[in-house]
Amino acid sequence: MKKKAPILQGAPEWIVTFADLMSLLVTFFVLIISFSIQDQEKLQIVAGSMRDAFGVRAVMSKAGMIEIEGTPVRDYVKKIAVMDSENDTDYAGEPHDQNTKQGPEAETYEYKKADIKKPNSFAMASASLRQAWQELPEITSLSESLTIEETKDGLQIQLIDQEGRAMFAPNSAEPYLHTRRILEKMAPVLKKMPNRIKITGHSDATRLYDPNGYGQWELTADRANAARRILNRTGISDDRFFAVVGKADTEPLFPDDTFLAGNRRISILILRESPPLPLDHKM
Repeated sequence: MKKKAPILQGAPEWIVTFADLMSLLVTFFVLIISFSIQDQEKLQIVAGSMRDAFGVRAVMSKAGMIEIEGTPVRDYVKKIAVMDSENDTDYAGEPHDQNTKQGPEAETYEYKKADIKKPNSFAMASASLRQAWQELPEITSLSESLTIEETKDGLQIQLIDQEGRAMFAPNSAEPYLHTRRILEKMAPVLKKMPNRIKITGHSDATRLYDPNGYGQWELTADRANAARRILNRTGISDDRFFAVVGKADTEPLFPDDTFLAGNRRISILILRESPPLPLDHKM
């Protein structure tokens, strides 16, 4: 009677050889990749291949409240307390009309106010003065004699003498016709502003020889006062004038040459301040 072939136990021999071959191939490719230039994209490809070949192990983590120190390791949770929020206005004692959000987060935040700047009245006045002066026929020859500059004290307007083109008669407080017209054009613009006005007269270093002692101090003060009278007659009330002074040659426009004609000028300063309140005003 023929004997039966014995039944082999375990995996076939060829599977072991195949497994060894696969292990060698994996090692071979890993070595090739390790010797090559690695970049982020290749590393992701290798990681994906290894994950697909060997599977992924699920990582279990605790679910619960995260403490400041990290994942809780105790069998209990720290005591929880409700902290007040500065923006929480549900029970605030003061009304917050701007917080109008509806729903669970109602009245729990504040709107950020827009930074809206008020129009610069000095810039508007400066543009209006230049536009008014453009209507003068002689403005072409006077363009270098008129300056407007915004300073820390306010809006400074200057009527400056030029060689052969003065604003006042020599050694006199009598203004020329073009000086009067310039001041008359300024008055409607200044009248719309509430700011007070300071008028200052300046001269060069030339000395006046007058037997009565009339000098540059008196002359510059009289010229400043003449400018005030013109503005007053054309609509600027007396209470708008803060000061009318003469500085002689103490503040030259060109300190390097105090005898230059440009040092002779009338300065009209629109003060950067709120207008004074009337005496009967109640707070």
